[in-house]
Amino acid sequence: MNSKEVRRQWAERSGEFSPEYYASYGSDHRSESIRSRLERFVDRDASVLELGCSSGRHLAYLSEHGFGDLAGIDVNDDAFDVMAESYPDLAAGGTFYHGTIEDVVAEFGDDRFDVVYSVETLQHLHPDSEWVLEEIARITDDLLVTIENEGDDDRQQSGEPDVSYVNDDFPLYHRDWKRVFTGLGFTEIDVESGARDTVRTFRPPDDDSAR
Repeated sequence: MNSKEVRRQWAERSGEFSPEYYASYGSDHRSESIRSRLERFVDRDASVLELGCSSGRHLAYLSEHGFGDLAGIDVNDDAFDVMAESYPDLAAGGTFYHGTIEDVVAEFGDDRFDVVYSVETLQHLHPDSEWVLEEIARITDDLLVTIENEGDDDRQQSGEPDVSYVNDDFPLYHRDWKRVFTGLGFTEIDVESGARDTVRTFRPPDDDSAR
């Protein structure tokens, strides 16, 4: 499956793993993981960007806990309509970008957001689009958080992403995100391994608190 096909699948997705699907579940332990790390490392007036926000359940949870400068990117055509129905305050108060991560982040200035985070989103990034990881690093001013399925550690030694498929449908590209972002100069300041995902928190290379 090429990168264009991967993006098309998510842009048109309905049913399982669609914006409606995630809105029906609401916030969860991943939302809490993001909130706890933001409360620990940044102020509530921090500008926050979610990569692959879907209908906004994690951002809505942050909004409920006092974070107000919120933004999100999603490629799915229905994401922001579902957000308006499920989380109308977030939809009205946040800033949202309809498009691929690759297209949108390239338009942002350096250090545009205090916080950038992803929840099971970067694991769908095709190897042909790995260049965008440098763009994500470029726009992050203070904190980067990844909550991703990294797969089997034994298969990470080559540095190349390992691929598995969910329900024989869409691919997951398992990467060692510590290796990826420390390779871009970031410092990992916190890590927590769960049953499925690994939560990693990074500071950018020019952040004094990371030294």
